[in-house]
Amino acid sequence: MKILLEILLIPAVLGVIIAYLRFTEKRIIFYPSGEIELTPQDIGLKYEDVFFDSRDGVKLNAWFVPVLKEKATIIFCHGNAGNISHRLEKVKAFCDLGYNVLVFDYRGYGKSQGSPSEQGLYSDTQAAYDYLLARGVESNQIIGFGESLGGAVIVDLASKNELRALILESTFSSGKDMSKVIYPYIPPWVFSSRFDSVGKIKSVSAPKLVIHSINDEIVPYRLSRKLYDAAAQPKEFLEIRGGHNSGFFECEELMKEKLASFLNEVAENTKKNTSATSD
Repeated sequence: MKILLEILLIPAVLGVIIAYLRFTEKRIIFYPSGEIELTPQDIGLKYEDVFFDSRDGVKLNAWFVPVLKEKATIIFCHGNAGNISHRLEKVKAFCDLGYNVLVFDYRGYGKSQGSPSEQGLYSDTQAAYDYLLARGVESNQIIGFGESLGGAVIVDLASKNELRALILESTFSSGKDMSKVIYPYIPPWVFSSRFDSVGKIKSVSAPKLVIHSINDEIVPYRLSRKLYDAAAQPKEFLEIRGGHNSGFFECEELMKEKLASFLNEVAENTKKNTSATSD
């Protein structure tokens, strides 16, 4: 009888552990901050403080940062921590290259309502895309950019919508692969979040630029290479140096040069394709 009880107790204990891990999963993945520390105006950029609703009614906050004689518009999907006020250096980098930027906070971040979740982030990014369309921005004038977790979010958008180009920085192949890195002794199926970029990117036809540091201490370099290898042409890879959160600053000039050349080439190809279609 005692042995039988012990046998029955094992799945019960496992069930409790799994339930606890799934309950705390959001806290493990998402680190939102509500405090807006700076605005684009603080670094000399004019901007519009805008709000729009996600498809499930959650109100989201974003900054639309315009430039004179814009080349296209960037949808900026930030990583899993902080909020839009912590990404101003990268926003300025895109503006300096001649691109409007729509940088938005997911639900639960900054002044956006709600609580973050995988499906919620997908819905929020779709809402940002729809907002640009409502402003009159054509889909072939929208470029997706995602850093870290934001890479998985923008890949999901790109798999369902037209984009001129897709830029991924310091991101990963899937939530399953990341869970093996962070929790090597816990089976990946325990966690409900998937963030399956490696599966979704196969259907993305837009030109892709993947950027990753060989020294990244949070997201292993190999996971970014795995994502790149799964992607269809056209695609390019830029290897940089520095930590997960410092690579941009340590290789800023290199990244700006590559972004400029990549986006200029994409723009030229877009013009050629448009001319060929109209003929």
